[in-house]
Amino acid sequence: MNVSLYQASAAMNAATRWQELIAENLAGAPVTGYKKRELSTEAVQAGLMLPGNQPAPVFLLPHATSELNLQQGELRRTGVATDVAIEGPGFFEVQMPNGSPAYTRNGEFRLTAQGQLITKGGQPVMGETGPIQIDTASGEPVTITASGEVSQGGVVRGKLKVVEFDQPHLLTPAGAGLFTAQNPQLQARPAAVSTVCQGFLEASNISPTLEMANLIVAMRQFETAQRVIQMQDERMGRTIAELSGNG
Repeated sequence: MNVSLYQASAAMNAATRWQELIAENLAGAPVTGYKKRELSTEAVQAGLMLPGNQPAPVFLLPHATSELNLQQGELRRTGVATDVAIEGPGFFEVQMPNGSPAYTRNGEFRLTAQGQLITKGGQPVMGETGPIQIDTASGEPVTITASGEVSQGGVVRGKLKVVEFDQPHLLTPAGAGLFTAQNPQLQARPAAVSTVCQGFLEASNISPTLEMANLIVAMRQFETAQRVIQMQDERMGRTIAELSGNG
């Protein structure tokens, strides 16, 4: 058995996955509060099942996985009253169309004609007692405190539901900067160390320049593994030709 073929093939799969992650990161770079995914690799044991319980050779293969990088992005001032950013590890809770909760760092909120605070994607922004509702007829400005309390003309309209997780890297991306807590180990709890900044938005934590540099490295790794397979294929071809000629 030619182990190098399996190892090179696994390396090509890992490089392909890395290129896919880079493409996803580049697409998400303009999205407010977007969190990049990074590739991690490890060596895993592999082998063959031989008949008659014979001792099977064991070898190592590269295995690629990905995880969220939740490093905070740069906070940029917008001056818009309904723009909010989180300083700290927290997430805004929003409501999906099926009624289930989702979480986001994208605080680019807006008001509907009826005065409901919603995300850019149209999901209702949740407060501690339900969706946040503003009186559009009052004409009073909206103020949001560092604790997330939403007021209008001195009247408290609600408090943004900001939550934190013990293992936020286990959150599942749901697109457009949204995450869901599908893993049973994840339990949302009220934010303890996160604060809200009104009139700011958090940029994504993606550097397009770094991602393009990573793309070059990933492509070279793929090409290197591909050359190994080509070399082994040519070597086996020569061996077969020599054995056939000797026969």
